[in-house]
Amino acid sequence: MTIQTTPTQAFAGQRPGTSGLRKKVSVFLQPNYLENFVQSLFDVLNASAPDGLGLHGQTLVLGGDGRYHNRVAVQTILKLAAANGVRRVLLGQGGILSTPAVSAVIRAREAFGGIVLSASHNPGGPDGDFGIKYNASNGGPATETLTEAVYARTQTVTQINISDAPDLAIDTLGVQQIETMQVEVIDPVADYAALMRELFDFDLLRGMFARGFTMRVDAMNAVGGPYAKEILEGELGAPVGTVVNATPLPDFGGLHPDPNPVNAENLISHMARSDAPDFGAAMDGDADRNMVVGRNFVVTPSDSLALMTAHAKLIPGYKAGLLGVARSMPTSAAVDRVARALGLPCFETPTGWKFFGNLLDAGRVTLCGEESYGTGSSHVREKDGLWAILFWLNLQGATGRSVESLVHEHWRTYGRNYYTRHDYEGVAVDAANGLMADLRAALPGLLGRIFGSRCVVLADDFAYNDPVDASVSKAQGVRLIFDDGARVIFRLSGTGTEGATLRLYLESYEADPARQDIPVQSALADLAALADQVAGIARRTGMSGPSVAT
Repeated sequence: MTIQTTPTQAFAGQRPGTSGLRKKVSVFLQPNYLENFVQSLFDVLNASAPDGLGLHGQTLVLGGDGRYHNRVAVQTILKLAAANGVRRVLLGQGGILSTPAVSAVIRAREAFGGIVLSASHNPGGPDGDFGIKYNASNGGPATETLTEAVYARTQTVTQINISDAPDLAIDTLGVQQIETMQVEVIDPVADYAALMRELFDFDLLRGMFARGFTMRVDAMNAVGGPYAKEILEGELGAPVGTVVNATPLPDFGGLHPDPNPVNAENLISHMARSDAPDFGAAMDGDADRNMVVGRNFVVTPSDSLALMTAHAKLIPGYKAGLLGVARSMPTSAAVDRVARALGLPCFETPTGWKFFGNLLDAGRVTLCGEESYGTGSSHVREKDGLWAILFWLNLQGATGRSVESLVHEHWRTYGRNYYTRHDYEGVAVDAANGLMADLRAALPGLLGRIFGSRCVVLADDFAYNDPVDASVSKAQGVRLIFDDGARVIFRLSGTGTEGATLRLYLESYEADPARQDIPVQSALADLAALADQVAGIARRTGMSGPSVAT
C-alpha cells in the first residue's frame, strides 16, 4: 500500500446546501468528483485546526443511508482519509449509519467529526440522487463558515491524496487497517439504541405491546428499517411485521423516501382501514424525518412539535422540564403558543438543522423542529425520526390516549394553527429567482395593504441574528404576517438537485373548537389565492398548482 498524489481539476458548483452537497448520481460518478470534494474538506479541516494538527491523530465517523453509490463512496473516502492523516475511522457495518446515529456515535465516542452519505428524502437509484455532508464534533452539521471554506477550496483544488489499498470488508464487524489508519466496523444500531434507552420508558413500552397495542412503521426501504426492527420488534416486543419495508435498498425499492401523506400513501391508506392499528409512522431515506399518523388522522410536523412541548415532562428523559424550544421560520407558530403558556423561551431560526445546534450547545433549548417532518432534541444534533416515533409511543402509553385524541385535546386547549406547505418543483431557476427578487422589491408596498378582512402588519425578508455567536443570516424567506396571525411565506428550497423548488407556506389560526375540523386545504384556500395574487406563482412557474401539498 502506498499513498498516491494525483493531479485533478476543479468542478464548478460544489457548494454545499443546507444539508451538504447533493447532486444526481450521474454527477457523482464523474471521475474525481467525490474525491475533489472530500479532499477539499480534508484540506480545510487540516488547515483550520487551531492546534496545527487537524485530522492527524483524530477519529472520524463514516456511514450513510445505503442508497445507490453508498458502498463505492465509502471505500473511496476511507482511502482518502488514510492518505490525509486520519488515525481511526468508525464505520457503520455495510457502510450503514442513519444520520441521527452518526450524530449519536460522534458524541458518544468523542470523535473529531463525521461524514454522512445521504441525500435524505430524495429518490435513490442510478437515476436518483446522492449526497455528502460533514458533521462536526458536537454531532451536528458543519457551520456555514466551514462549508463556505470547503466550497472555496473545491474551486482551487489541484491534487488528491489517496491510498492505493484494496477495498476493505465493510460487512464484517471488527478492526482492519489502511496504511497507518485503523478502520473499526461497528454495529450501526448499538450506540443509538443505548441512547434511546436513556430517554424513554422501555418497560412501559414493552407492557403496551404485551397487552396488544398495535402499530405500523413504514421504513420506506431505507436506513431506518434496521433501527426500528431491532428496537421496536427486537427489544420492545412489537409483533414481527410491525416494521414494513424494513430492508434498506439502493433504490429504496422504487419508493420516494419522503414521509408525507403523498409519498407514504400506503401507510395512509392502511391507517384509514376499519382494522387499522393503534399507531402509524414513517421515516425518510436517512431516518432523520418522521410522519406520525393516527387512525385516519395525520399529524402535521408543526402540531407534533407543539404537542411534544406541551407533554414533555411525561417522558423520562425530559421529566425535569425543557430549557426552551426552537422552530424554523417557515414552521407553524403552534409551538409558540405552548411556549408562552409554559413560560419557555421560543426561538425562530432559518431553515437548516445547523442553526439549532448553537442553541442546543449553549443550553438555550431542549426541543426543536421544522415543518419538513423533522423534530429532535438535545440528545443529538440532528433531527431524529425514530426518536420522534418513540416519543409519541411513550406519550400514548403515559396518557392512555390515542394520537387523534391527544391532538384534538391540544387544539381545544391552545387553538388550531391550520398549516400547509405547497411545493412547486422543477421550476426554471431564472423564473424562481426572478419571482423571489420581485417579491423582495415589492415588500415596502405590501406593508399595511388590505386583503379582504386581513391587513399586512409585517412584510420582510427574514434575517436571523444568532444569539449565541452573533452571526447574521439574511434573505431566508419572504414573510407576510397579518393582523389576525395568518402568515404567507415564500422561499426557495436548498435540497433539490434539478431546477428550483419554490416553497409556499400558508397558516391561519382558529380558536373556536367548532371550526377546528375543516379540511386544511379548504381552510387555507383564501391564503393560497392571496399568495398567487401577490407573487404571480401560476403565471411565472407555468404550473396550475403545486407539485405536492402537505
